[in-house]
Amino acid sequence: MEVLVSASIIAILTVIGVVSYSSVNKRSRDVKRKSDMEQLRSALEMYRTGSSAYPNPNGDGVFVPVSQLSATLVSGNYMPAIPSDPGAYGYWYQAIPTSGVYNSYCICGKLESIAGGSEQSTCTVSLDSGTTGCNYGIKNP
Repeated sequence: MEVLVSASIIAILTVIGVVSYSSVNKRSRDVKRKSDMEQLRSALEMYRTGSSAYPNPNGDGVFVPVSQLSATLVSGNYMPAIPSDPGAYGYWYQAIPTSGVYNSYCICGKLESIAGGSEQSTCTVSLDSGTTGCNYGIKNP
């Protein structure tokens, strides 16, 4: 009887540990995603200081993978490399024109620790489009 109680307690503690470990991993990947997006924001601000506008890699102001900014930001020495998502979602970028000038942008990604809903986002564009799958985004300051 004592062995059965001990085995049950060990099994319960193991399940709690596995669930907690998974949750911590998701949150740590989300922290990296937010940090990556802030690094991209800093590089874009440096680019704008020199160019008077934000880059628009495809010319039509739609969401594109952040990797398309590599030629602009990496070769221009604004950052050493374009960060990659620690999961499979990727980061997305949209240049937003006003009066023909790209003076605003949105960078978005998908956070894992948000169940179903959307975390507070500073982007003014819809983040839940079928092409991006974003639930978190930042825009120019």
